Amino acid sequence: MTAFPIARAGGATLEVQGKMANRHGLIAGATGTGKTVTLRRMAEAFSNEGVPVFLVDVKGDLSGICNAGADSGKVGERIAEFELGGGWLQGFPVRFWDVFGETGIPVRVTVSEMGPMLLARLMNLNDTQEGLLNLVFKVADDRGWHILDLKDLRGMLKHVSDNAAEYRTQYGNVSAASVGAIQRQLLTLENEGANRFFGEPALNLQDWMQTEGGKGVINVLNSEKLMRSPRMYSAFLLWMLAELFEMLPEVGDLEKPKFVMFFDEAHLMFDNAATALVEQVEQVVRLIRSKGVGVYFVTQNPLDLPDTILGQLGNRVQHALRAFTPRDQKAVRAAAETFRSNPDINVAEAIAELGVGEALVSFLDEKGMPTPVERALVLPPQSDLTPLAEEARNAKFQSDDLYPTYKDIIDNYSAFEALAEAESRQAAAKETEAAAKEQAKADAAGAKQAEKEAGKPGLLDGFIGGLTGGRKKSGQGLGYNVADSIGSQINRQVTNAISRSIMGVIKNMLK
Repeated sequence: MTAFPIARAGGATLEVQGKMANRHGLIAGATGTGKTVTLRRMAEAFSNEGVPVFLVDVKGDLSGICNAGADSGKVGERIAEFELGGGWLQGFPVRFWDVFGETGIPVRVTVSEMGPMLLARLMNLNDTQEGLLNLVFKVADDRGWHILDLKDLRGMLKHVSDNAAEYRTQYGNVSAASVGAIQRQLLTLENEGANRFFGEPALNLQDWMQTEGGKGVINVLNSEKLMRSPRMYSAFLLWMLAELFEMLPEVGDLEKPKFVMFFDEAHLMFDNAATALVEQVEQVVRLIRSKGVGVYFVTQNPLDLPDTILGQLGNRVQHALRAFTPRDQKAVRAAAETFRSNPDINVAEAIAELGVGEALVSFLDEKGMPTPVERALVLPPQSDLTPLAEEARNAKFQSDDLYPTYKDIIDNYSAFEALAEAESRQAAAKETEAAAKEQAKADAAGAKQAEKEAGKPGLLDGFIGGLTGGRKKSGQGLGYNVADSIGSQINRQVTNAISRSIMGVIKNMLK
């Protein structure tokens, strides 16, 4: 039966049972008490048994997990104390990831995959603005337009705003103020680097569920920069949970889990979260175990997590808590009450007394019941605690087989291009309509001029009128003028001839 050794209490090894590893877990404790080392030890234990692991590297100090550790210092002392032998130290197959593509293989998600609920959380939208975001997604879905990146979403917001009258009756009110608020939030996200996070090629989570040489690949997400945008960090982790739930088939309780995830700084997932979002996370956490996935939350204080989530975490490692304030004291009491009692241990006192690398441990037994709490020492890590140098880390992830697949952003046809084509067609239609109107106007003017020309006298009519001495009318033109000139000359010649004849007759009479 598969088991994952995590700690030692006296001479007994405390192990997470393979069948119970998908019942989730909690690693809690104050800063500097050893939570990160426990996370590392558990990830190594799962990898050794061929279980792929995902973990969040918040401080950037987990990259050395790919190299064997050194038999020196406290690690060397713990190896000697537990008689683990020289073969204990070893490296593990590791794949480095980074949302920004700077220290690992780029991680991208499409806007459509993230969905309006997580986007609303990411942008800290109110209910009205979230309703408008849902409207935008519905319009895009009804038209078959894919929202892949931020420019697609911005284009859809502008399109819905410009056509608000059309969509208002079918989908509901379109508030210009809400559109403006969402656009401003998108600008903030872009300034935080979200334009590199949203797009294609989108992450295929199957690439995180690989083995190498019989060991599970440990996928390390560098979150040093991502933590500066806690809403993006929490939205991504919540998306990953939901995506795994949708992607994986039901398998029940296996001999060992198919995949295990560790979420450091887990309280960020629930800070200021809406009730509906917390309920969604609770549902996913409760049901995803039937998909063979184990989820382990890492946080400073158990009170950072909602009670509905804490109730799902069966495997627990509690490091020291400092009870300096009333809230701290409440956390100590709450943590103590969650453990199955052990008559030999005063849990509330022990939590405040634990040293570095020491913890209160309770795992589920083969029947799914919590074992009595034990005060234990966490086994030393097998890998190197020293982080990789920047050059070594860059060389490792850039030589990874998956790096070429995710290296470059691909701008596929999506809502932005569809909207540009629609606008181009509308502009062309308007130009055609305007040209048709101009042509119709020109044709009408030509017809009117032809009709006007048809009403004028011809050249011959004017010529005859001029010859006969008719009075010129308006518009009779050149023909009349020429004929009038010729007619005047003929009239003078005839008059002169008649005058000469009369004078000749008179002269003959006088003789």
